[in-house]
Amino acid sequence: MEHRYVVSTGGGAVIQDENWTYMRKGISVWLDVPLEELAQRIAAVGTKTRPLLDSEPGDAYTKAFRRLSALFEQRYKAYENANARVSLENIAAKLGYKDVSNITPPMIAIEAIEQIGNIL
Repeated sequence: MEHRYVVSTGGGAVIQDENWTYMRKGISVWLDVPLEELAQRIAAVGTKTRPLLDSEPGDAYTKAFRRLSALFEQRYKAYENANARVSLENIAAKLGYKDVSNITPPMIAIEAIEQIGNIL
């Protein structure tokens, strides 16, 4: 019997070649969220539970944004290996939103389904 799964990896999973061996057995989707939005979300809950993001000086937003920027720089090429990219900025533009803060999970899911449909 064939099983179907949805697996959500951490952001660092893409930098390990061994992980791509498994991810290539399915369809990988890069959920592309602006770093500013990610930093705002993290700052809202604090950086103490995220050791990779708590090492920078400054307030929670500054810490998160600086570290996220550095991590993104290291990982960008690996993220580009995904089969599909779901960009929150593109969703916002299509819907006429000024920013991504009002994008909902169902909106993201619809875009992901459309992107996957384009590659099948």
